Amino acid sequence: MCKSWPKPIDNENIRTSVVIWISLKLGTNCTKVWTLLMKKQMEWLESSIDTFYSLSSWYLGSAMTSCYMLYYLFEVVKKPIIATNPKGKFSEFIEKNMPLLKEKFWPTLWCIESRAQTIIASFVRVSFIPVISYKREILTLKDGGEVCLDCLEPKEGSPSNTATIIVLPGLTGSSSSDYVKGLALMASDLGIRIIVFNQRGIGIRIKTPRTYCAANCEDLIEVIDHVKAKYEGSLLGAVGISMGGLILGNYLSSAEGVKTPLSCAMIISVPWNVHIGTQSIETPVLNMLLNRHLASGLCNIVRSMRTVLDTGKYVFDDILKSKTIREFDSKYTVKQFGYKDVTDYYNHATIHNKIHKVTIPVLCLSSADDPFQPIEGIPLDEAYKMDNLCIVVTSRGGHIGFMEGICPINKEQYMYRIFGKYFKTMLLEDGVKHFKKEEDVLI
Repeated sequence: MCKSWPKPIDNENIRTSVVIWISLKLGTNCTKVWTLLMKKQMEWLESSIDTFYSLSSWYLGSAMTSCYMLYYLFEVVKKPIIATNPKGKFSEFIEKNMPLLKEKFWPTLWCIESRAQTIIASFVRVSFIPVISYKREILTLKDGGEVCLDCLEPKEGSPSNTATIIVLPGLTGSSSSDYVKGLALMASDLGIRIIVFNQRGIGIRIKTPRTYCAANCEDLIEVIDHVKAKYEGSLLGAVGISMGGLILGNYLSSAEGVKTPLSCAMIISVPWNVHIGTQSIETPVLNMLLNRHLASGLCNIVRSMRTVLDTGKYVFDDILKSKTIREFDSKYTVKQFGYKDVTDYYNHATIHNKIHKVTIPVLCLSSADDPFQPIEGIPLDEAYKMDNLCIVVTSRGGHIGFMEGICPINKEQYMYRIFGKYFKTMLLEDGVKHFKKEEDVLI
């Protein structure tokens, strides 16, 4: 309990004043009187200071808490930006089926900073998302390369025509990545089959001198064709996360993507403008640490394929010294896929200027504070002109973070809820028909 403020004049002070007056009248030594006076005043001053600090610390703490709560409520908690044609089909679809997107997003109160959301979300998800027993299939591609397709059926004995979603993880992600497992469990609960497309060299020893990149969708085309043939009659969807979103976006905006067998798609935390995104993660200090972590993962993939690399094409040890993604791309990716230089590669990889070519309904989830993609790189102006594509941008959320609630340890997190509601409506409730052209519906 805080001390009360001392009274300026109390009984002790009165007695002191009387003593001083008597001493002066009687001619007592002035030095002793002055010493007594100073002693009493110092005691009062010390008591006042102690009381001030006790009260000020309480008031300061209360003031800081109040300021933070006001900042959180008015600057952090906001309704997301909904970038799509306000009079188009996607706007109608959201109004009817996804009221969640019209509500405010409440990021975890104690974790609103972008890098914190990015990193801590991963640790939190690891703590509550269990290990998943996928059924693995090794798919041999046309050039002899192999990829792992990990399947999670919604229940035992599901028919082959069960709705199916193909998942493309991020740069070095896989079916065991925490965010992928969360999506898989959500789909399984809804009764949707999940197939995770692990890129070359992820989860399997590489056999050919080729890996993958953001601008090349040849492997994805083969995977989609394989899944379509294997699960004949199944409605197909796809979700790409981060770099997986770049691959999916480049596919959907390509000539092959115009006639895709996919009925709908979702893109999460994609670096829309690769040039701006790359510059952002080269900013010291925290963004650069994330950059180095991913570059290290890429180097590990190349390290595992040393025996199959064309030694005349690369300087192997130089590749392994790469400290950033740009450096790795300059030394390896550019040469691997035949680009002129890293700028040429990023020009082909970026999708911010290609979304107008997409023909199927695509829901995109991004965060305005994503360290991998600042909001100025998100093509909102173009999205406002589109009927079949919608970009949802939350004020906070980091990169594949989107944690909400005081204790974000459940699978009903924002990203998973949007994913679940979107694909449930599209694939299980015939939501895709909303986007069909009239002549297609008549047929």
